[in-house]
Amino acid sequence: MANNAEGLLEREDAIDSGKPGEASGPDVVLAAAATEEDYDWLGELTSTGSGQRDAIKRLHELMLRAARFKLSRMGEASRLGHVRADEIVQSSADEAVVAILAKLSTFEGRSRFTTWAYKFGILHTATAVRREVWSNTEIDLSSIPEPTSRLGDPVAHVEGLALSGALRRCIAECLTPHQQRILIAITVEGIPIDVIADRLHTTRNTVYKTLHEARRRLREGLIAQGYINTTEEVN
Repeated sequence: MANNAEGLLEREDAIDSGKPGEASGPDVVLAAAATEEDYDWLGELTSTGSGQRDAIKRLHELMLRAARFKLSRMGEASRLGHVRADEIVQSSADEAVVAILAKLSTFEGRSRFTTWAYKFGILHTATAVRREVWSNTEIDLSSIPEPTSRLGDPVAHVEGLALSGALRRCIAECLTPHQQRILIAITVEGIPIDVIADRLHTTRNTVYKTLHEARRRLREGLIAQGYINTTEEVN
């Protein structure tokens, strides 16, 4: 019975929040193995002259490796073609280097510098690929489509109808029209947050906050209707 709710109420940490310092998982594991950890990254990058230039060059090479690695892990990247994929690798590496240099003061040393930096390359590449893949896709964010049930067996179907009705009521009564559009676009239609942010001319973080608030309100509505047992969750 919870199938319809899972996509709408999945934990926010399952969605990339867009903060390089918080990225994790297999995309980042190879960072340390790919570089020399005895190199004084912070010292060289904040120096002047040839030392800084060499450090930036090495950082760019690391970002190229990160971009190529991420690209190889994204199935949708196969639709780009070799030329466009290489362009994205280069531009993502460039943007990642600029972002890292601007955020050097935020590095707290809780992880290796290369692991921290590698995440910038991962994030910028993923964002660029998603934007490119969706660039020619028409997205209607002015209307609010209704989530549909895909439950198959009769018992689950009956239960699903009740939950579906509860979801529709909560979406209509607990969420603003803007929150409704964001929630359904991301959780039901699978549109990436980056793409929605671009189309709405806003930031990724703003869209994420809207999604978080929509899920919170929807969850409270389902709890009030008895579809989520908070006692069982605590136990």
